[in-house]
Amino acid sequence: MNTIETVPTSAVVQRLQILVEFYRQGQASPLTKHALDKLLAYEMDVCQKQLSQLQRDMAQFEQRYALSSTEFYRRYQTGQTDDRMDYVEWASLVQMTRNLEERLRLLTGEN
Repeated sequence: MNTIETVPTSAVVQRLQILVEFYRQGQASPLTKHALDKLLAYEMDVCQKQLSQLQRDMAQFEQRYALSSTEFYRRYQTGQTDDRMDYVEWASLVQMTRNLEERLRLLTGEN
């Protein structure tokens, strides 16, 4: 899986604010729009690939324990499971999946 690189937030925010201002003033070029569209499409593609891998990994746990990830995670959160390594890993997969799903919602503009 690809990793997310940490970038100084203030520098990125400053650049994004410049782009927002360009768009507000009608100064952004068609190339800028195309580049932004490509960037967002790339990010969505990466997220979807990562999400697919996580779902395959969770499916293995679901099959092994004959339990859906949703039900497992509910039990895990309420202390109804033990702390075996499989459960910790499975819970991490569920959390990462939820984070990626939220990221995809942001990228697609869904609520």
